[in-house]
Amino acid sequence: MKDLKHISKFLSLVLRHKPQEIGITPDANGWVDVDELIEKCNLKKRHLDFETLEEVVAGNDKQRFSFNEDLTRIRANQGHSIEIDLDYEAVEPPGFLYHGTVDKFLGNIRAEGLKKMNRHHVHLSKDLETAVKVGSRRGKPVILTVDAVRMNQDGYSFYRSKNGVWLCDQVPVEYIQF
Repeated sequence: MKDLKHISKFLSLVLRHKPQEIGITPDANGWVDVDELIEKCNLKKRHLDFETLEEVVAGNDKQRFSFNEDLTRIRANQGHSIEIDLDYEAVEPPGFLYHGTVDKFLGNIRAEGLKKMNRHHVHLSKDLETAVKVGSRRGKPVILTVDAVRMNQDGYSFYRSKNGVWLCDQVPVEYIQF
C-alpha cells in the first residue's frame, strides 16, 4: 500500500525547501520536470511513479501541488523557503482574513505584527475553520483576525494561491485583532 501522506511530505520538502536533497533544480517559478522528479526520487530510494504523483496532487486535502497544463511539470503552490517567484497577481481580499497561531508567538506578534519569517509570504485563511486547523498543528490554537480591506486600502497587496491560501508580505500590528 502506498503511503500518500509520507510521499506528500517528502514532495513538500524537495519542492518547497530542499530540492538539493534529491538533486533537482526548480526553475525561477518553482517548476520541476515531472520525469526528472520521479527519476531522482527513485535514485534516492523514494519509490514514485507518475500514477502515484497524480494521486498525491489530486488527493492532497490542502492542494499543496500543481501540474502545468500538459502534466510535464509540477510545483508546490506556496510555502517555499527557497527563492522562487510564484508569479502571483495582486487581488482584492475579502473583508477579514484569519491567521492560526499559538500563545507562545503572541508576544512577538503583538510587538512586530505577522512576518513571513523564512517563507515568501504570511499565510492567511478565508475562514475560521482553516485557521483553527493551522493553529492546532502546534498546540491550542489562537486565531487572529486581519482587517484585510483596510490593509488593502492602505496599499498592502494580497495574493491568492491556486489552493485558496491568502498571502501577503506582512501584517502590521494595527491591522490585527487579537
